[in-house]
Amino acid sequence: MACLLKGGGGLYNRLSLGAVVLAAGQGSRLGHRPKSLIELAGIPLIRRQLIALSGAGVDQLVVVLGHYATQIRPFIEDFPITVVDLSDHPEASQKLSVQQGVSALQGKFDAVMVVPSDMPLLGTADYTDLIGAYKKRPEGARMVRPIVSESPGNPVIFDYAITEESESSLEPLCRHWWQKHPEQCHGWQTMNDRFMIDIDTFEDVTAVEARLGRQLVVPESIEVVSGNA
Repeated sequence: MACLLKGGGGLYNRLSLGAVVLAAGQGSRLGHRPKSLIELAGIPLIRRQLIALSGAGVDQLVVVLGHYATQIRPFIEDFPITVVDLSDHPEASQKLSVQQGVSALQGKFDAVMVVPSDMPLLGTADYTDLIGAYKKRPEGARMVRPIVSESPGNPVIFDYAITEESESSLEPLCRHWWQKHPEQCHGWQTMNDRFMIDIDTFEDVTAVEARLGRQLVVPESIEVVSGNA
């Protein structure tokens, strides 16, 4: 089965794609709040991500939780997803989150997308465009990420086979892989700055509110001991 990408100039085989949504962080720069539960138009960001990724045709969704797993679960339990809970590992790094998330994918996929859960503006069309860029990547490229005005954005899509190689199995997303294998990486040039916008601080919240002309609802602070920001 092949599908025609609009404007792509040809047919491309269907891509089997797994996505790992990272929602394990502590949100320390946001005063110890679960960033994925920030609400836009009454919908938490993590639900928006899952809806958008499903609409883009992702075959399996894995959500990695850690800090605030108890608070986040009720908002995602009605989705057909796999949940990885790292709440027993408060010092878990993003690398571990990615590794555990990829390991939870059931079966072998053509590619994996790793998605931060705190990107408020990305929708189905954005993910579809990124998937299309991966399908049309240059020969030899195994990792694709959006580049906006010379700055790298997110999410990243990479060849699933990277995770099976002993040298890099623990760091398919880390910038180290991108730096070590530049000849296998493709920066997809786009003017879509939604790939650059995430929420780490209250200043970021204010900036997104100004752009959208509407208020975000930030959850209450939940004090934690340590972990990812």
